[in-house]
Amino acid sequence: MSRVQTGLENFIASPPKWIFRNRIGLLCNPASVDPNFCHASELIHRRFPDQLKALYSPQHGFFSEKQDNMIESDDTIHPTFQIPVFSLYGKTRIPDKKMLDPIDILLIDLQDVGTRVYTFIYTMSYCLEAAKKFGKKVVVLDRPNPVNGRMIEGNLLTPECASFVGRYPIPMRHGLTIGELSLLFNNDFGIGCDLDVIPMQGWKRDMFFTDTGLPWIPPSPNMPSPVTALVYPGQVLWEGTNVSEGRGITLPFEIFGAPFFNTKRLLSTMGENELPGIKLRPVVFEPTFNKWSGKACNGFQIHITDPYEFKPYITALKLLHAVIFHHSNMFQWKRTPYEYEFEKLPIDLIIGDKKIRQRIESLDDIYAIEKSWIKDLKAFAETSKKFHLYT
Repeated sequence: MSRVQTGLENFIASPPKWIFRNRIGLLCNPASVDPNFCHASELIHRRFPDQLKALYSPQHGFFSEKQDNMIESDDTIHPTFQIPVFSLYGKTRIPDKKMLDPIDILLIDLQDVGTRVYTFIYTMSYCLEAAKKFGKKVVVLDRPNPVNGRMIEGNLLTPECASFVGRYPIPMRHGLTIGELSLLFNNDFGIGCDLDVIPMQGWKRDMFFTDTGLPWIPPSPNMPSPVTALVYPGQVLWEGTNVSEGRGITLPFEIFGAPFFNTKRLLSTMGENELPGIKLRPVVFEPTFNKWSGKACNGFQIHITDPYEFKPYITALKLLHAVIFHHSNMFQWKRTPYEYEFEKLPIDLIIGDKKIRQRIESLDDIYAIEKSWIKDLKAFAETSKKFHLYT
């Protein structure tokens, strides 16, 4: 199997000539590495001596050490390069003039996970807006969409549910690389900054991450493997409930549950484990932090049997439907705050459409709910093709 070459590799191997006369900033985290595990900051420091002037970190911190939502990072000084590391998930999530003053060009090298609610892509969008405002250029070093670039799924975000986990009307599983997303945000949503994307070589739209030949570095503490990324477009829904999404155990999002789950009843509603592309294995687990910390939870581990058949979002909605049906006396929606939103229900921000949450509460037919977004999803698929960089 030939290996995919990332935008970082291509940028280092063949940098544009204009880069050599400019001061460079880099938005990155521990997953910003080449196949030899050398970090982007080190590669750029070597390739462009004395040009790297500032670093920037997204949610979870420069070292990806912060576990949960709304756990902020402070600005700091890089211990080796002795340059500032500005936190874009701290006192602000929007770069200000002081943060961008040291640089002329902002490089962005982040591993996205292909899901609307992952905050890295909105940190990128704020950087595009700030670059436009303060006259800076942005260069996105592209990386694979780990859940492939062909399959899209879910409803589009409605404006009333906009937040830091969803700024634009895109579906839950969007099917774009982070470079393609930057082009979509910049062009179709009116940002209009000076933007270049350094593409990958060898990536094809039907590839999952395990097809790329690249090493997986967790982009955030609870995204430990490519399998986590595959289930995440659906399993992230549990963040908006009192059901554990598996934070505080070794398989977050793959395992989920609560003390009140009756797994036999839930399986009976799920067609006795006949869900496309997966098997649900009943488990008991005890989170060490977050929801139900120190308490035994009944639940399931999702085992993916066919990633091309598995539809994580609609699967999670079916599971949520079953939990409400069987456990309405114990099940609850999570209360605010969630990602700096203090009024709207977290589940509405995650689903991106409060009407869908209301239909789930009413136990409406799941397939009827799915039909409600098909037209919009097809329109998004056509629009997004304009920004495809790969066949």
